[in-house]
Amino acid sequence: MRNPCVAHRGWSSRAPENTMSALRLAFEAPDIDWVEIDVQLSKDGVPVVIHDYTLRRTTNGRGEVRKWTATELASLDAGNWFSQKYQGESIPTLDNVLREYEGRCKLNIELKTDGRYPQIEEKVLERIYAYGATKDVVLTSFHSGTLQRVRKLSKQVRTGLILDGWRNTLTKELDEMESDFLSIGFPRLNKARIEELNAAGIETMAWTINEKKAIRKTASLDANLLICTNYPDRWRDAMNPNTAMRTLSDLFRKLTK
Repeated sequence: MRNPCVAHRGWSSRAPENTMSALRLAFEAPDIDWVEIDVQLSKDGVPVVIHDYTLRRTTNGRGEVRKWTATELASLDAGNWFSQKYQGESIPTLDNVLREYEGRCKLNIELKTDGRYPQIEEKVLERIYAYGATKDVVLTSFHSGTLQRVRKLSKQVRTGLILDGWRNTLTKELDEMESDFLSIGFPRLNKARIEELNAAGIETMAWTINEKKAIRKTASLDANLLICTNYPDRWRDAMNPNTAMRTLSDLFRKLTK
């Protein structure tokens, strides 16, 4: 048995993060069960996939994401910063992602908001329902109010809290938010905490683990713990030295679902 892999912002060590190239690499891998993406809103209220609130780090644009329309954002280059090979790569919309992934894995959609996107919950849920993806996604956020709003709007879509810390009241908080998913910085986990989360019915994702030794150590805490990484190839090596045989096995499993 192996711990499931979550490709962080797609296969972001091989292609520019949160672009369709990075996402396709993850979608097409037979052994990647989850993909994590970040969603914000454009000036005209379209859910777009990008991590930072500003454009400078990962595009040739400047200023805040929310100050640009979806069409304007799509015209930016979101790949050349990573490699000339990806020059011309664009910022995808959530529709682009949902249209292409076709249920090949599960999606962890982080709602990037600190209050600047008061309608992000409605806009994202609208797209999820439009593509019939309610059973394949979990909406996560650092902000409990965002998760509570999602729950008021939908009883079907899963929600999960993101944090880089630990509180003894955590399982109670998740229960009160009707959330059954936790995304947590991997150094915060130990066997006792995972046992507590498991007993409460919480699915847990450890982020972001990029070294093989740390992947093995974290995975040893619990066989069902989700491993979020920029390097799914390192996860493969850490989980099973015979990666070729494992990859073929996982491909057969996906094809016969």
